[in-house]
Amino acid sequence: MESPEIHIRQARKEDLPAIVHMLADDALGAKRESVTDPLPEEYIRAFEAIDVDPNQELIVVENDDGVAIGSMQLSFLPGISHRGAWRVQIEGVRVAAGFRSGGIGRRMILWAIERARERGCRMVQLTSNKSRLDAIRFYQKLGFVVSHEGLKLDL
Repeated sequence: MESPEIHIRQARKEDLPAIVHMLADDALGAKRESVTDPLPEEYIRAFEAIDVDPNQELIVVENDDGVAIGSMQLSFLPGISHRGAWRVQIEGVRVAAGFRSGGIGRRMILWAIERARERGCRMVQLTSNKSRLDAIRFYQKLGFVVSHEGLKLDL
C-alpha cells in the first residue's frame, strides 16, 4: 500500500470519536475503551484537561480528505535526573485499520521525535504492551531500545 499524503495537527474536540474508535480497534483496546454515541463524559473531560495543558499534545493525523487516520499523545515531562532533562512520553499511538502497514506509523513517530527536539527534550520514551510483539519490533527498527521493565498498578 502506498503511503498517502498526511497532515499532522493538534486534535480538536470533534476528533474525539475517531480517536476513541482507533484506540478501541484492537484486542486490548476493545476491552478498555467505550465507543458509544455520545461518548462517555470521561473522554470529554480528559480531552479538556489535555487541551489546556501546555505539556500535553493530543495529535491527529489526517489524510488529504480530512479523515483522521492516526493519533497519539505526547506528554512533555520535566525531570531532575539526567541533569534536569526534559523527555517526551509517547502514548496511545494508533493508525486506523485500513491505513496500517503503509508507513504512516513510522512518519508519526519520526514527527514526534522531531517535535521532542523542538521542545528541547533529550529523551523520547514509550511503552508498549508485551503482547504487542509487532509494535515492539516496529519501535526497535526506529532505534528504540528495550531498556527498562515497566510496571503498572490499576486503581
